[in-house]
Amino acid sequence: MTNVSTRTKALFTGVAALLLAIATSEARAADDMGKRDHEKVDQGRKKGKQEPSTGPKKLGQTVEMKVTDKGFEPASATVKKGEPVTLVITRMTDKTCATDIVIDEYGIKATLPLNKPVTVNFTPKKAGELKYGCAMNKMIGGVLSVQ
Repeated sequence: MTNVSTRTKALFTGVAALLLAIATSEARAADDMGKRDHEKVDQGRKKGKQEPSTGPKKLGQTVEMKVTDKGFEPASATVKKGEPVTLVITRMTDKTCATDIVIDEYGIKATLPLNKPVTVNFTPKKAGELKYGCAMNKMIGGVLSVQ
C-alpha cells in the first residue's frame, strides 16, 4: 500500500511540475508577444506611422462605427485621400473577437473597451481599399474606400 501511495505522489508531483512548466512557457510567450507589439508600435513611430488616439479630438472626416454581434457597422465607408480621418468606434457587445481595431497599413491597433467610444485619427495617403478589422487577422472587419 505504501508503494502505491509513493508512486501516486510521484505521479502527481510530476504532473504538477509539467503544468507549472507549461504555464511558465505560456506566460513567457505572451510577454514576448507583448514586447513584439510594442516594438511594432515603436517601428511604426520611426517610419512616421500614426498611433491611435483614444481622446475626444476629432479631425477632418468623421466615421462613427459600432461593433455589434454582426461585426463592425457600417462595414464600409468612403473617405478622401490626403484628408484627416477620425474613426469613432464603440464596442456594444462582449460576444465578439473585435475587441481591438487594427489597420496594418498605418500601424494602428487600438483596444475597444465595452460601451466606451474610442477615437482613431489618421490621414490616408493613397487611394484604394483600406482594410480594417479585429486583431485575429481581421476575421471580423470592413473596408474604408479611399478616393
